[in-house]
Amino acid sequence: MAASKVSLLLFFVAAATATTVLCSSSSSSSSSSFSNVSCKQPPRPPDVDPVYPTDVDYLQLALNLEYLEAEWFLFGATGQGLDATAPELVNGGPPPIGAQKANLDDLTRRIIEEFGYQEIGHLREITKVFGGFPRPLIDLSGSNFAKLFDEAVGQSIQPPFDPYQNSLNYILASYVIPYVGLVGYVGTNQNIYGHRTKRILAGLIGIEAGQDAVLRTLLYERGNEVVQPYNFTVTEFTVFISDMRNRLAMCGNKDEGLLVPPELGAEKRTSSNILAANSKSLTHSRTPAQTLRAVYTTGSETKPGGFFPNGANGKIATDFMHIS
Repeated sequence: MAASKVSLLLFFVAAATATTVLCSSSSSSSSSSFSNVSCKQPPRPPDVDPVYPTDVDYLQLALNLEYLEAEWFLFGATGQGLDATAPELVNGGPPPIGAQKANLDDLTRRIIEEFGYQEIGHLREITKVFGGFPRPLIDLSGSNFAKLFDEAVGQSIQPPFDPYQNSLNYILASYVIPYVGLVGYVGTNQNIYGHRTKRILAGLIGIEAGQDAVLRTLLYERGNEVVQPYNFTVTEFTVFISDMRNRLAMCGNKDEGLLVPPELGAEKRTSSNILAANSKSLTHSRTPAQTLRAVYTTGSETKPGGFFPNGANGKIATDFMHIS
């Protein structure tokens, strides 16, 4: 991909996900609450707390996903994870299984490296709220991804899928990860109340949406390319993965590949699906249970596996495990 095309891509993604702040020194037409304001947020209602106790439960669940993304992107781009890059955020948790540097072209490496550093920022902000917990055990081994891709395709593909082999494989494997956090955070939005918590969640959603959009766009441009040595195109792999996540998470169609039937496209006028959305062109949402079913790859929020062989940490995840 030409550098100029990627620059244009990143510009549009940034424009779509950024929050615009309007600054004015004063305005005679403003209401009293907004007059003489310079780049400041309007006053908050006096009865709104920064963080509600139940907000922490949902931030804990998000912290697991941010650990997963941080280790995946950092190792893929640099060959080193949080233990080397931000050891203060590990909190004594075990290192990830099988993580390694991917064989990436320079452009992809720079994009993925940036994603990794963004995840460090997410971890730092979340842990400031409640202190965090030890990093959970995360399985990023090639064999885990190979098993996942077999499940997605519905057969054992040979040779086993290797996410670290080249840029295309790594981007396809990355397609598996940020979207789960994105729709999970959108689902969480209705359950949190503190203004500080909402600000963190909104910031997470913006970056997760941007990361997912970049990955989907990189794949969309190569959609008709056959992924060697398999007899499936890039687009077909995205459909397989999205369908698998729908099966695992259950509760309806909340995940879509790069092409959809026209009746599922935007305004029912297109089969192009560069951004997955519902019939109103709004981001899908998932509950904590649905999110855990997908990342455990077991189809059960009570049965750990997949990316979290010992289960996720925090109250919501551990409460589910006690049900089993």
